[in-house]
Amino acid sequence: MLAPEAGQAVGRELRSALGAENVLDDPALLRDRAHDFSTASGVRPDFIAFPRSKADVREIVGIANRHLVPLVPVSSGPPRFHGDTLPYRGGIVIDFSRMHRIIRVDFASRCARIEPGVTFGELVPQLERQGLRLNAPLAPRANKSVLTSCLEREATLIPKYQYDYMDPLLTLEVVYGTGEDFRTGSASGPGIPETLKADMVNPWGPGAIDYYRLLSAAQGSMGLVTWAVVRTEVLPAQKKIYFIPVQDPQRLYAPLDALLRRRVVDECLALNSVNLATLLADDPRTDFAPLKAALPSWTIIACVAGYQRRAAERVAIYEKYLLEICRDLGLQAQTTLPGAAGMEGAVERLIAGPWSREPYWKLRRGNYVREIFFLTPLSKAGGFVEQMKALACNFRCPSLDFGVYIQPLVQGRGAHCSFLLACDCSDQRQADAVDDLFRTASESLMRQGAFFSRPYGPWAPMVYGDYPDGAAMLRTLKRIFDPNGILNPGKLCF
Repeated sequence: MLAPEAGQAVGRELRSALGAENVLDDPALLRDRAHDFSTASGVRPDFIAFPRSKADVREIVGIANRHLVPLVPVSSGPPRFHGDTLPYRGGIVIDFSRMHRIIRVDFASRCARIEPGVTFGELVPQLERQGLRLNAPLAPRANKSVLTSCLEREATLIPKYQYDYMDPLLTLEVVYGTGEDFRTGSASGPGIPETLKADMVNPWGPGAIDYYRLLSAAQGSMGLVTWAVVRTEVLPAQKKIYFIPVQDPQRLYAPLDALLRRRVVDECLALNSVNLATLLADDPRTDFAPLKAALPSWTIIACVAGYQRRAAERVAIYEKYLLEICRDLGLQAQTTLPGAAGMEGAVERLIAGPWSREPYWKLRRGNYVREIFFLTPLSKAGGFVEQMKALACNFRCPSLDFGVYIQPLVQGRGAHCSFLLACDCSDQRQADAVDDLFRTASESLMRQGAFFSRPYGPWAPMVYGDYPDGAAMLRTLKRIFDPNGILNPGKLCF
């Protein structure tokens, strides 16, 4: 927290630069920004500032540097789950929600240029009206920032069209902690962004230095992005969803690998019965338990699609391959959802658009939530599921129903594996047991090779404690781009 005189000076400068309506210091609003659904604990910030342009962002950075005040960037609305937007040392929360222009959608180049406040609820419908779609995460909340999701490398549903873990992020504009702004890749020039048009889709810069990777999963500690270009895909003219029931998580690898190697499916993911029932239950208080009992232990959801040319023929060919692969593996693919016939439309809506109901789906079974997620080779995902089961049974949580989500990535070369631990916070013993399981399982999974590529909160010391050379290099880069250390201090190894 700032001393009173320093706080008054910072407040005056912020209001002069942004306008009083774009600077908030109401104590109740500030307290709300000091906590989320993670294990991290934050400190009440001094101000919330709402920039409306790159010029505003540069003004805020200049004020922060003059007074050595931390800046904590936020783009998405609540709920938040990872602790990355919590101020650790007070300062200014810089809220990008009022920078929400969809600057341009380019059908020919299959891309869109957006500001950081643009949400899935805003972008997805506009893309659909223009015959495009976004390779998006599973049921992102409608008020989630698209740009933040891309910067944080959240797992997306269509591995077939993901060529790099940074997809769908392309070029971007950033304001560094020095106050200087920079554009990456082909957007770096020559010319202004409005004249570059389709040339902005190449993310690689001069000499093929990928400057945009320095901002990836950095939790706002390396720079403040003011717009980005994201890659989009053509909206299918025809689409068909298949459901493949699987009882043993170790048997998930073979069908997923075969479908992706032959490039048969678009959306492709696996959910255990807990997560699928959580997503589909009309009322989780009454519908979750019978729905979970009726569903198979695991369900692979796979979509085949046809586009503008010969769509029906393409779907028929992909269907043939999908059914052959499943038959050869002793599995049965079907167009009705096993155990929940009639809910196929609900599944289609889940994978087609953002989640707009309250509460968010991760909070439907309890308002005390912990999530463990990491990257792994697809072939090892089943083994991590078995390890997590054993940990839960041996760690005071034998009755905990935890959700599991396995998402193949980058054409099947890797996978995102997520464990959702949810309970009612009114049961303090269970909440404490879930917290203990979260910490112990994170350490155990990491020791067995789980790659925590987005080290939020308590994962950061686990990751960087065994990686001193990498941490030293990151701190060197931090001093170059943010010499005063004002950008989200206390995160990662900073």
